[in-house]
Amino acid sequence: MINYLLRLGLSLLFITWVVSSLVFLLIHLVPGDPVSVMLGDWASPADEQALRHQLGLDQPLWQQYIHYFMGLLQFDLGTSLFFQQPVSDLVLQRLPMTAYLAVMAMLIAVLIAFPLGMWAALRSGRWPDYASMTVALVGVSIPNFWLGPMLILLFSISLAWLPVSGADQPWAWVLPAVTLGTALAAILARMLRASLLEIFHEDYIRTARAKGLSNTRVYGLHALRNALLPVVTIMGLQLGTLLGGAVITEVVFDWPGLGQLLVDSIQRRDYPVVQACILIISVAYITVNALTELVYAWLDPRIRLAK
Repeated sequence: MINYLLRLGLSLLFITWVVSSLVFLLIHLVPGDPVSVMLGDWASPADEQALRHQLGLDQPLWQQYIHYFMGLLQFDLGTSLFFQQPVSDLVLQRLPMTAYLAVMAMLIAVLIAFPLGMWAALRSGRWPDYASMTVALVGVSIPNFWLGPMLILLFSISLAWLPVSGADQPWAWVLPAVTLGTALAAILARMLRASLLEIFHEDYIRTARAKGLSNTRVYGLHALRNALLPVVTIMGLQLGTLLGGAVITEVVFDWPGLGQLLVDSIQRRDYPVVQACILIISVAYITVNALTELVYAWLDPRIRLAK
């Protein structure tokens, strides 16, 4: 197990280095000049040159990369070109909001998906199964950029139950979390149904029934735990995706998270902030996947023995 954790840690470091390098190179290939954005169209060439030198943008790309990478080794994400303050401060201000939104979306998805998936599996081939899977299919087919405005029109403008945007009011998280969690709930419900139907035909399930165990113990203890392996995979992948996929939802609902900061920084050509946001999202995705593997080992003893 120790060797497995060591290999996992080294692979995480390597992937993080590759991602950070690609982010740096790609962001510098994007058309646009942050100096022109900051000074405007009427700035003189001398002013532009002075600011470019002050920000270090007149250095060769390889020197900028070395400076950027050395900063990462010291956990220094650089200084924002637009705000002129440490990028780490900006990220720490926004990251908790994105993480909170992702966790609430995951919670909503689980609360919807597990009853729906189990109901469909237990009533396989009958109308509850068809109804549940139809709802799941509709949920996975609706894009966030359409569902978000529709929820605003219904619950914020027509019914006036929930706030339109921002994060100042207590229930402001509901609409963006539902927007993010709906598609995930549909995916989890379909996966759980398929996994349970496969487990129901296993020998140990028939043995448990033959011993006279109640349906609650058979389905809730034996079947559900073994059916969770593929579901945990999807949850781990989707939790990382939520951190990145929240970008569109945060823009729609004006949620003050990392996604909103990323979009604003792209428009301003604020290289350090864009690099930091994408790097944080990537590292979060990688970390969640690593934790998913550890949960795998906890759920299935065969995986622990194999390590």
